[in-house]
Amino acid sequence: MSAPGVLSFTQQGWERVLAKVRRAVVYLDAACAESLHWGCGAARLLDAVGAPACHLREFERDAAGGGAAQPKAVFVLSGLLKGRTVDTLRDIVRRSHFQYCVVVTAVSHAVHLTANHVPAAAAAELEGQRPVFDQLEEKLCEWMGNLNYTAEVLHVPLLLAPAAAHLALTPAFASLFPLLPGDVRVLNSARPDKRRLGSLAEVDAAALTPELQLQIRCLVSGLSSLCEHLGVREECFAVGTLSRVLAADLANYAPAKNRRKTAPGRASVVFVDRTLDLTGAVGHHGDNLVEKILAALPQLPGHTNDVAVDMVELTALHAGGDCQDVVAPGCLAQANDPAARALWDALLSTRHKEAVMEVRRHLVEAASRENLPIKMSMGRVTAGQLTSYIQLFRNNLQALTSHCGLLQLGLATVQTLKHPHTAKWDNFLAFERLLLQSIGESAMGTVLGQLLPLVKPASQRTQDDYSPEELLVLLVYIYSVTGECPADRELDEAEELVKGALAQAFCQEPELSPLLQKITGCDCSMNLTPHKSKLAVDELFSSLRDLAGARRLMKQFKSVHAPGSHGHQASYRPLLKQVLEEIFHPERPDPADIEHVSSGLTDLLKTGFSMFMKVIVLSTRLLKPLSVPELLFATDRLHPDLGF
Repeated sequence: MSAPGVLSFTQQGWERVLAKVRRAVVYLDAACAESLHWGCGAARLLDAVGAPACHLREFERDAAGGGAAQPKAVFVLSGLLKGRTVDTLRDIVRRSHFQYCVVVTAVSHAVHLTANHVPAAAAAELEGQRPVFDQLEEKLCEWMGNLNYTAEVLHVPLLLAPAAAHLALTPAFASLFPLLPGDVRVLNSARPDKRRLGSLAEVDAAALTPELQLQIRCLVSGLSSLCEHLGVREECFAVGTLSRVLAADLANYAPAKNRRKTAPGRASVVFVDRTLDLTGAVGHHGDNLVEKILAALPQLPGHTNDVAVDMVELTALHAGGDCQDVVAPGCLAQANDPAARALWDALLSTRHKEAVMEVRRHLVEAASRENLPIKMSMGRVTAGQLTSYIQLFRNNLQALTSHCGLLQLGLATVQTLKHPHTAKWDNFLAFERLLLQSIGESAMGTVLGQLLPLVKPASQRTQDDYSPEELLVLLVYIYSVTGECPADRELDEAEELVKGALAQAFCQEPELSPLLQKITGCDCSMNLTPHKSKLAVDELFSSLRDLAGARRLMKQFKSVHAPGSHGHQASYRPLLKQVLEEIFHPERPDPADIEHVSSGLTDLLKTGFSMFMKVIVLSTRLLKPLSVPELLFATDRLHPDLGF
């Protein structure tokens, strides 16, 4: 086993699952499938099953049951064994012929007690026992139709999808999003007048909805298991409202308190609300190939952090034809291919130019090892050049099989270089730089005025113009980088003009994209009336105003915009970079916005940056290890800020 880290944590968990799946029908939900995808690969699971036929199925209510020749089932689930999940489990088992069922949940038994409203004192007395799991085991035998059949329920912390050695994703919590100022109104709607919240500063765990409290506790359970695997006693810090709640829950989580008493190492965990800075997530500052691949290629079905790579180029079918449903897509995750994994790690941490040269080098070396008739060419790397190298493998099955992972990354590069979105990248970057300069020199209304001419209905747009989705990206960029600004007549008028143009553009779309369907609540353009479009745009701008006010409570980190001067252009200052500079600056006083969350009286006596020393590195945004280690998580799903 390698040194403790996010990869070994995930692989160790999956080894426990794989030990149970021999000749079983295996059901996975989407989040666990994504963890397997990045951590071990589906091939490892299929090898462990060992059956002549593939019996890997998605966990859903309509999933096929097991036949008479399939007596064993393993269910691998990311969430609580409660509510709809148990109903689906029951339906599948009842229509099957199972005699042996294993249910693996990524959520600990302690959290299941919380979900079943067991008081903390009673839960402490049940330490070492597992009544919720035992009860489900009895139910499983009952649903199988014979109490003498075998059922097992166990907890395996399948929290992470390790995209790289120092980059981990949490697909089960892709929908967990930090609170915005407007959410205070929603929380107050369920509170009596005398207990109304004045701002996000007053929000604690008790103020959240029960569903959100449980979601946070599930995440805390997984993070505690990770810290146990790393052998560290964590100190919790927070930047932002939801991060403070999450950090407090981890600091005071009873199983974590017991674990810390014997942990040999130390770590600082810094939680950061992503909504404090969405500029990097939607911006185009980064000169990184992976960032462009993620932006250009379609999402891999069922996944939150991988893309679908068209593999038709490696077949005898005609590229560009209707072959998408014939050939399975490729992807970026190559868990069992060391050469492809090495290339992926290089792509994550190098600039665009060096990255495409690295792809060419790997393809040339692979072709040379297979004695393929490669024609070397120096100079600038082009999509056509890479395609010619990739096509050498097409008629050599052994070479194609041996280097399949590398070829998938190569095709992802080619398709990104050819994609229209990549051609627009420089246009986005130029407009964002203009916005950065304008923000320092002009009012917000003037900045919005620069966006207005870009809003065009479908009938007037050319290939170089911005689609509604791309305009929304620019709006998020503008409001996030600008931050809160006082309302005035000019801003109100500018907003109304942009809102009117957007509402009209939405109505004239021939087909609504999935994003526009979600925003407008209409499944097709025929159902989108001007009134519905106006209401949707009004709500959208309300959210943008909330986003601009996300840093309202910050003292040090109020701005991510660095104004220009005579010698320098205005620039974007990533909030996470500011946080790390504060943490590691040797002469700074205690940071005002990095809040230490204590778990007891002893912790209250600790102050200063001494708590950030001798700790371990894991960052959800940085793509290279830091010279001074730090354990760092974000409270929502990752979008790499590769321009940092």
